[in-house]
Amino acid sequence: MPACLSISLLSGLIQRLRVASPLPTIYSLPEAFLVGEYFGRKEYSEEGLGLQVVLLPGLLCDASIWAAQIAALKPHAAVAVGDFSQLCSLEEMARAALALREGPLVVIGHSMGARVALEMVRAAPERISKLALLDTGVHPVQEGEQAKRQILVDLAFEQGMSALADRWLPPMVHEARTHDSSLMQPLRAMVMRASPEQHQRQIRALLNRADARALLPTIRCPVLVMVGRQDRWSPPPQHEEIAALIPHSELVVIEDSGHMSPVEQPEQVTNALLRWLGLCGQTKVPLSAGASGCAQ
Repeated sequence: MPACLSISLLSGLIQRLRVASPLPTIYSLPEAFLVGEYFGRKEYSEEGLGLQVVLLPGLLCDASIWAAQIAALKPHAAVAVGDFSQLCSLEEMARAALALREGPLVVIGHSMGARVALEMVRAAPERISKLALLDTGVHPVQEGEQAKRQILVDLAFEQGMSALADRWLPPMVHEARTHDSSLMQPLRAMVMRASPEQHQRQIRALLNRADARALLPTIRCPVLVMVGRQDRWSPPPQHEEIAALIPHSELVVIEDSGHMSPVEQPEQVTNALLRWLGLCGQTKVPLSAGASGCAQ
């Protein structure tokens, strides 16, 4: 057992027995969706017709980032959301995500979660039936990246998660929405649910990431590559390069969105996913964050 897991085993056992704290209103999940929480596994009701979807959140993100997508997918699929708060490497995260379900998986990852999705492909390509990569990258650590990330790690330990949220979140969204409280307050609450230790573990995982560029041409399943038009962290040209290297890929650019596209433009993102999965016109429930299903 990795050292970073052993120190949190007891807290994980306790967490398994207690009811999770409610999510912010704008991203709240319908209560009936949440079935249980087991060691990094948030599982939603099994109303799907054989489709198994695994949603993977990014750095400091949790299930709330996927609220609109869960609401849309839940009538059609068994949906699980990865929890990477206690893990120390992308490879560990990939193994944990593969263990959420048996059999073929539709894997949808955002930011760091998309890098985890690629590690799932590397480890078990036969398990991945479809792959969606949102607002992400495939390159190894860049010059100066470690120092910049360490500044934020130190900030969280020295001044707390509130200070980290103030520094880290604004560049993650469309600059026109940095003062939009309906977007920023839930994102801030999400960051505040994390800890400096979780942030440090996830940064360590990202700084030890493998170069995924050589993997892309080997991917044989259908791949959806998606990016916010105004994503300053992982800009559209980066995603054009990713899509160009994958044999069976499609690129979708989300308008008026920064890096946090699943919550900045939940309707656009959800519509794109439903269309890609062949579920247009089949949405049975209203979406919690404003999406209505495959608008033309």
